[in-house]
Amino acid sequence: MTDYGHELRFGTFATPSAQHAEQVIELAAHADRVGLDLVTFQDHPYQPAFLDTSTLLAFVAARTERVKVSANVASLPLRPPAVLARAAASVDILSGGRFELGLGAGAFWDAIAAMGGRGLTPGQGVDALREAIEIIRAIWDVDERGGVRLDGEYYSVTGAKRGPRPAHDIPIWIGAYKPRMLALTGQVGDGWLPTIEYVPRGLAGMPELNARIDEAAVKAGREPAAVQRLVNFMGVSMGPATGGPLNGPAEAWVDQIAEMALTHGISTFLVGGDEPAVIERLAAEVAPAARELVARERS
Repeated sequence: MTDYGHELRFGTFATPSAQHAEQVIELAAHADRVGLDLVTFQDHPYQPAFLDTSTLLAFVAARTERVKVSANVASLPLRPPAVLARAAASVDILSGGRFELGLGAGAFWDAIAAMGGRGLTPGQGVDALREAIEIIRAIWDVDERGGVRLDGEYYSVTGAKRGPRPAHDIPIWIGAYKPRMLALTGQVGDGWLPTIEYVPRGLAGMPELNARIDEAAVKAGREPAAVQRLVNFMGVSMGPATGGPLNGPAEAWVDQIAEMALTHGISTFLVGGDEPAVIERLAAEVAPAARELVARERS
């Protein structure tokens, strides 16, 4: 059993549909009104059916009051790290510290190349992501003297000025599934952000992947609990049980969430499906009861 002791948080993993833009914004505003913690959007800049996620996040931040916003996860190959760092800091300042940074090494490489990005192998993508994280954090570190310099294999900056300082310490959550990406997450990430449907063997595969992150964290001199565990759940249903996590009546969700938190260390639960009624019941019924049950079990 693995429980990292983090506070439970709940949010959405929404579709940034360009055809239904007003519904997308209203869903985010609804999540804010009912008291969820986080609104996230997938980021596929090469997908013409989707709104640009960076633009959408800034718009949503302006239309909400308390909910945090994040890409889930930003497509690094089409978002240069120094520019991404300044964009993230800018939205964080404008929103009063409500921006979080989900970051991925990239996928759908042919589509990325068609948009002018550089096609990489999966291994190269991991190395490029490591360089990017170093640059992003250096841009945010305004207390360090001198410009940012990195002569990397994939990204180079030669004296880039630092700043602006974000309104809060923006965590970097990494979308990872394979061993090298999981190791990178343990070494330098603030969070791990997979989609459960893509995890090999689903929940049964979580202990192995958690262990890879934990081992890498320890070898890097970090506590495993320094890496939060956030998970997307796409096939959710709040009705008759159909199998799989987050399926069944609300009380079943509470038990499932408590089990996942205490057994697999998951502390942030992000639900897909774009259903306002599910979002409302998640905030009103599931989240309070799950927090209470986990707190009781921990004590």
